[in-house]
Amino acid sequence: MPSPVVLPRLSWGAPGAERRALLVHGLGSNGPLMWRYGVALADAGWRADAVDLRGHGTAPRTLDYTIVAYAADLAETRPADGGAWDLVVGHSLGGAAATVAAASDSSWTHRLVLIDPAIALTDRDREIVRASQEESFADPSPRAVREGHPHWHEQDIELKALSAQQASRWAVEQTSAQNTVWDVTDAATAVAVPTHVIASDPHVYSIFRGKPAESVVAANPRFTMSVVAGAGHSPHRDKPEATIAQLLEALAD
Repeated sequence: MPSPVVLPRLSWGAPGAERRALLVHGLGSNGPLMWRYGVALADAGWRADAVDLRGHGTAPRTLDYTIVAYAADLAETRPADGGAWDLVVGHSLGGAAATVAAASDSSWTHRLVLIDPAIALTDRDREIVRASQEESFADPSPRAVREGHPHWHEQDIELKALSAQQASRWAVEQTSAQNTVWDVTDAATAVAVPTHVIASDPHVYSIFRGKPAESVVAANPRFTMSVVAGAGHSPHRDKPEATIAQLLEALAD
């Protein structure tokens, strides 16, 4: 396992809340962009901690940007008492890294919710991700984000611009370059905790629904899935109310 780094945190909810959640963002993003989940969970009585992944936000920079390295950082990230997370919510890259961490240590979390997770990427997906990241770095301003996503909440616009300004472009590029084969389906089939996938709408764009990675749902009885109609790869920004409703419904089971 690669050497882990300590990830900075941003928190919602009372420090003494009985239920504790970890929120993990996607490639090129940062912890604050998981605010929709943080607010919803805090309102439901949870304590939610969002982290900046290595090379992102204010997290340490490294040389290793393999999915295994991202997972090693998460595996060392624990609640204040050192116990297990009651829930880990991971989006995209964060979903892939959380899957590897959970498969490696069943005591790390009691439950996973994966938001359009990057379990396995096709060549077309990789190209779409590369082009999206290049666009973000070319003009990391709120104006550019607003033009591309006029329906997003103003806080998402501000934070998406900030995340592009904060992230190491080299780290983001290396995340693609160092993961020449992007496939953690073996880890997904080995996950032993209840896992719910909130997938994006393939008619808009999803890196999970309608792709080979979706087969993990059938292969692992611990997995369930729902789809946010009309949402692209970041459903919590495209369709926040529907996404949060599916999260809370999954946690009620």
